[in-house]
Amino acid sequence: MPRILAIDHGTVRIGLALSDEMELVASPLKTLDAQNEPETEIARIVKQKGIGKIVIGMPFHMNGQRGEAAGRAEKFANLLGKALDHEVPIEFVDERLSSVEAEASLSRSGITDKHERNQLVDQLAAVVILQDYLNNQRGPEGYLLPDAAYDFEWSDEPKRRRK
Repeated sequence: MPRILAIDHGTVRIGLALSDEMELVASPLKTLDAQNEPETEIARIVKQKGIGKIVIGMPFHMNGQRGEAAGRAEKFANLLGKALDHEVPIEFVDERLSSVEAEASLSRSGITDKHERNQLVDQLAAVVILQDYLNNQRGPEGYLLPDAAYDFEWSDEPKRRRK
């Protein structure tokens, strides 16, 4: 099964994430400089990795309206489509709060170095976009969640009762 590539498009950096071959899990791939013809590098990656579909995060406002960033994402998608000779389908997916979730993930992991965060935040935003896409493709019964019959305690500590 071909893999799916997710793109978190920005004006400074572009984050990439890649699905596994079973289209279950998203993993960070790379951060590109948005100013150096990234569509050429992405086209090379698509051919090298055997990508069958591309999903690009569409930056809607919280009220659902499209802004300038959405127009830039569409323009980028058109350039990428031309670089790929329109051989790989490109879809847009709602990316609202993906960067916020990525920043929170970096904070939880303890990564405080600004340069390291800048390199990772766009990749992690692309992971969030792609994992949401993969989960939605499988539907609610396909989410990788434990069955209620297999509930395990996460700690050996006895449960505390309220007084």
